[in-house]
This record gives sequence, structure tokens and C-alpha cells, in this order.
Amino acid sequence: MSGLAEVLLKAGFSITGSDWHQSNLTQHLEHLGAIIHYDQKPENITDSTRAIVFTAAVKPENPEYQEAVKRNLPILSRAELLGQIMENYSISIGISGTHGKTTTTSMLSEIMLTAQLSPTISVGGILDCIHGNIHVGHSQYFITEACEYMNSFLSLYPKIGIILNICADHLDFFEDLNDIRRSFQHYTRNIPEHGTLIINGGIENLSYFTKGLSCKVVTFGLLPSCQFYAANITYNDFACGSYDLIINHNKAASITLSVPGEHNILNSLAAVAAAYEMQIPLSQIQSGLSNFQNANRRFEKKGETHGFTIVDDYAHHPDEIRATLTAAENYPHHKLWCIFQPHTYTRTKALLKEFAQTLSLADHVVLADIYSARETDTLGISSETLLNELKKLGTSCYYFNSFEKIEDFLFTHCENGDLLITMGAGDIVKVGESMLKK
Repeated sequence: MSGLAEVLLKAGFSITGSDWHQSNLTQHLEHLGAIIHYDQKPENITDSTRAIVFTAAVKPENPEYQEAVKRNLPILSRAELLGQIMENYSISIGISGTHGKTTTTSMLSEIMLTAQLSPTISVGGILDCIHGNIHVGHSQYFITEACEYMNSFLSLYPKIGIILNICADHLDFFEDLNDIRRSFQHYTRNIPEHGTLIINGGIENLSYFTKGLSCKVVTFGLLPSCQFYAANITYNDFACGSYDLIINHNKAASITLSVPGEHNILNSLAAVAAAYEMQIPLSQIQSGLSNFQNANRRFEKKGETHGFTIVDDYAHHPDEIRATLTAAENYPHHKLWCIFQPHTYTRTKALLKEFAQTLSLADHVVLADIYSARETDTLGISSETLLNELKKLGTSCYYFNSFEKIEDFLFTHCENGDLLITMGAGDIVKVGESMLKK
């Protein structure tokens, strides 16, 4: 929301908004001229208000939402506004997938900035090269994440649509994996006839998404049948990959990444395919990817203390956890500790056994309480439920009901050379940051 507000502010719109707490983002918007209320009440909607934009987290009982309905004001979801903004750009790129959207958007942004295309960028994390989550450019290029939750991405009609992967997630909204696949299929139909779909060639039953499309279809992946393929993959001492880029069965370039893991090789292939489609020279693609250092909270090294290294990662789905812990295996360490904060009761309940299986890749697991986010019903699930599943697998695991207890435990049990990864989409990052301060 803050990114879209900034785009509109710089286009000359008057913006008001509300949040529960002041932050660097809200202070930045206020500096640009936005009026921000730190409460939610009807009086925040005034006679000068011409339209309301809301996020999926805002429910119809919200007092500001109710006031907008009472005043018969136009009401748009965040996704609908994003779709309308994108229509003002002749080359819009929407990056979708259950995992990897922020990283891939950031990778492609780095490439486009290296190529001096001056894109407008809206990304779901903080990207160092633009010093935030938004960059208002001066060209006809617009790049954004396209999120499937609540079918938000169906409000977008990108000229270049990317699908990174499709897995079972957000089961508080979707019925099952088939329901998610149907949603992604609808997304492919939003790409115009003169546009391009860039899709992971390893997705099951790929023709379900591509059959009958009028747009161009490009595949990427780790299969030799893909148009953009990574061959001869190697990793350096810090788990960062290098590979030969094969385009249409011919070696086109050598790619070296500065971020770890096989999952980032896949992310980079999607970014390469999109950049190549925009006719960005391979030399600039290579340079952009080499310079990319990850968005915040994506295998982000926070520091070292007492002889062990602390990394933070946003992973909150079993597939993401597997990718991060697999990458960590190639990172220098003695023992691998995963300090995990489950995210939402619905996700934890639906994927309980999958969480246990993937977390068991770590040498030791420490669990924090479930981060409830928008949910109020516990569904009878807690971190102790996950603890019991991990113990069934013989995993060394522990649970503590406060961050302070977690920190005390880690200080007394971690050894020189150990690698600690704080993991989750909530506020578990505070554990590592607090330990470094101490």
C-alpha cells in the first residue's frame, strides 16, 4: 500500500491513509505530503475523500470502510488500484508464484536498473538498490509482484506475466491445490495477445496453463527441454550458484549469482527470460544478477556473535523452508539451528506434517509461538503440536513461549561455528537482532 501511495503522490494525487503504528514507511509518505492517521475511525473519511483503497487485511466491519460505503464512495482493492496503475505503462511485468516473487522481482529490477531502463518498481520487500519497496521511474516499464492471495493478481493484465511455481498455500482462502491451479490458469488468460507468459517448465501438467493461449509462451527451469535452462551448476563456499545459461539449446552466457541456493538459480532464470524478452543485452543481465545481493529477509546475514553466524529468512511455507535449509547446507557452519516462527494457524494445521519433514533438515529446531497475523481462531493448533510432530521424526527440537527465553537458550547451547537462521514471515527477526545487540 505504501508503494502505491508513493506512486500516486508523485503523480500529483492527494493521499490520506491510516495505520496502527508509525514506521519508516509512514514517515516517508508523510514527508512526501501524505496525511496519515494512526487509528481507524469514520472521521478519517472526509468530504474531500474521492475514493478508498483497501488491503485484503481490511474487513467490511472496518469503521473507515463502513463510512466509505455510507458515503457511496468508489471502493477499490489494492490489487484493483495496482491494475489500474499498470495500465498506464506500455510494458508491465507481473511476477507471480507461490514462492520467490519478491526475490525474482528484485533480481529483474536490478537488471533493468543496470540497463538504465528507469522502471517503476513495486516490490514486497526492502530492496537496497532502491532504498525501499518502491521506485518511481521515468519510462514505460512497470514491474511488480502479482500475489495470488484472495485472487488479487486477477486484477492485473501484465504484458509479461511470470509464473515461478504453484504449490498449496493460503488454504484459508483456496480450497485446495486444484483451486490454486485454476486461479493461476485464469491469471495466464489476463496476458494480452501481444504479451508473453514466462512459466516454470517443471510445473506439473504444464499444458493446463498454456493450452489455447493467444500470447507467446516461454519456459525456464532445470529441465533441458526448457527454453531457458541452467547447465553445469556449481556452488562457491557460500552456496552461491554459477551456471551455463542455455537458450534454445545453445550456450548463451555464464551466470554467476551472489545469493545462495538452487531456488535462486530458478528465480534468476525467470528474471533472465523476462530481461531477454525485453531485449536487454546479456552482458547487462550478467552484471545485474552478479550485483544482486538479495532483498531484506531473504537469507540475509545479520551478523556474528559469540562465534556463531546469524542469518534471517522470510521462509514460512514447507517448500521455502526446504529451499533455505538446503542452501544453508552449502554455507560454512558446524551445526545448523533453525529458529522457526509458524505463520498462521490455518497454514500450520493444513501443512503440519510437511512443516515437520522440512524443518527436520536442520540439526536443531527451536520453535516460537505461532504468528497469528490476521487470524483469531487457533483451530486447536499450537507450536507444541508441531513440536510433537518433529519429535516423532527424532528431530532435536525445543519450544519456548517468549523470544527472551529463546535467546537465553541459544546463548547457552550454540557453539563456535554454528549457523543460526531465524525463519518466518512474522517478527522472529527480532530474536537475531536482539542477540546481536546483547
